[in-house]
Amino acid sequence: MRRLHFLGALGAALVAPGRSFARDTDVDPSVLSQRPALRVLLGRGVARPVSSQEFLFNGRAYRGSFTQLGDGQIVNLVDIESYLYSVVTREMPPSWPVAALQAQAICARSYVLQRSNPQRAYDVLPSEADQVYRGLISETAASRTAVMATTGDVLQLNGHFAAVAYSSCCGGRTESAGDAWGGHAPADLGGVTCGYCTDSPWYRWSRSIRLADLTSTFASELDAQVVQNLTIGGTDSSGRARTFSLKTAVGSQEIQASHLRLRLGTRVLPSLLVHSISQPQADGTVLIEGGGLGHGVGLCQWGARGLARAGASALTILSWYFPGTTTAHE
Repeated sequence: MRRLHFLGALGAALVAPGRSFARDTDVDPSVLSQRPALRVLLGRGVARPVSSQEFLFNGRAYRGSFTQLGDGQIVNLVDIESYLYSVVTREMPPSWPVAALQAQAICARSYVLQRSNPQRAYDVLPSEADQVYRGLISETAASRTAVMATTGDVLQLNGHFAAVAYSSCCGGRTESAGDAWGGHAPADLGGVTCGYCTDSPWYRWSRSIRLADLTSTFASELDAQVVQNLTIGGTDSSGRARTFSLKTAVGSQEIQASHLRLRLGTRVLPSLLVHSISQPQADGTVLIEGGGLGHGVGLCQWGARGLARAGASALTILSWYFPGTTTAHE
């Protein structure tokens, strides 16, 4: 398995020992860590050191140190475990079961180790484009405990870091990475049946979509024709829409499903697991009924919660959503 030198240029900078905040154990692993720093691109703003272990960026406290790129953007150099203190409970509620939080910690750690790139000036973004990271303000006792309990643990497949992805709620079946994003799906991201996310408020949902909104949103594709109906053009193996069909007076226009979701908004259409679309209503709308929130690939976070509440360990949860993987210690 590729060891930590997979981080390449990151090995040049080690984070100074981090100060513990509201520490729930006597030993903070960031104090003992000799792991290379992760580089998080915070963006433009004002950064100033508070001590050798922390700094402020736009008034918010972060562990580690920082550098400034030539274009003025700030990069946080932070120990991977300390980074995860903030990430885990930005990605999963701290009140959720311990096993679910531990599974999230292992996923998040594996994710960043896949994406470090010595050819870039940074490794990850602090947003949903990678993983949400907000510094010390996001740390909780639950997140630190989950990270400490899994320190260095990563998912592997065939001796290498496993492909890792996660989303809020799969709606009953996770999505194949190949179907979601194209190309060949890694063995651990082929999609699995999930019966554990039924407590999620996103497990089933309905949305009224105005045909007039579809007309204005896709005016260029439709040559200014008026949308009269919306139907599913095709589905993949998980039941998610691959295309939608916009019917006008002169014919139908096929729109890639992911494109339509992004254009309308990811909360307007929470996922592509669409079960039905009604005929046009008198008020000029169609009712879409579906399930899930997000792309649905990999770990279903609400499913992890359900499995944990049923007594499953973090490793059992991960093996369910990432078949064929094992856990290794980096």
